[in-house]
Amino acid sequence: MPLFPKSLLAGAAIFSASLAAPGFAACRNVSHLGEDYIACSFDPAASDIRLYNKDQAGAPFKSFKALSLELRQRDEYLVFAMNGGMYHEDLSPVGLHVEEGVEQAPLNTNPGWGNFHLLPNGVFYVGDGKAGVMAAEAYRAAGFKPRFATQSGPMLVIDGALHPRFLPDSDSLKTRNGVGVTKSGEVVFVVSKRPVRFHDFATLFRDVLDCPNALFLDGTISSLYAPEINRHDRLFPLGPIIAVVARFPR
Repeated sequence: MPLFPKSLLAGAAIFSASLAAPGFAACRNVSHLGEDYIACSFDPAASDIRLYNKDQAGAPFKSFKALSLELRQRDEYLVFAMNGGMYHEDLSPVGLHVEEGVEQAPLNTNPGWGNFHLLPNGVFYVGDGKAGVMAAEAYRAAGFKPRFATQSGPMLVIDGALHPRFLPDSDSLKTRNGVGVTKSGEVVFVVSKRPVRFHDFATLFRDVLDCPNALFLDGTISSLYAPEINRHDRLFPLGPIIAVVARFPR
């Protein structure tokens, strides 16, 4: 069943290059180095961007549907959602997780195996109508107290430079999703339509989307909820979820 009233959906553009009004995602196709991506942009001053992991009963949401159902109980609905960072087998966050200003999991800069520990990793954070992406150690030093935050890794772009471990001829190809913040402050969420290498994904954010900082969110499990383009991925259980939320009109 559609999550939007028909009156809200009427006349909505499926793909738009402009920023979305609070109730709609501005999603568009972007091509780069022979591959296609979906990029969805939001103004953090106009859109309510949040992080979720557990429901009111303390159990992981696991899916966009479960989150949507709980939001409906508060007269709110999902405009957009994406898996929002790496997680353990119990779906708890591997790194920093902040909801409504409360730190539910601490920053994790420990060395280890896997993409999360391909240092530097980083943090996506939202608060006071602004959003940012920052390498984890720089985030720690800055002493931010955001409304919402999630940690993942590796960083894709760090102050305009690609992560030093990325190779332009790498044969590691995966479906990937990530988030960047443009020079003008817009948040851009991206998922690849086919498997791509880290290097190409990072240059998309830097060279095409104008994001001096961008963060990898995950690979194979990359999931997107964007009803305006008929996307409601549900193949994998999800840990942290990044969501754009709006209230039903009264």
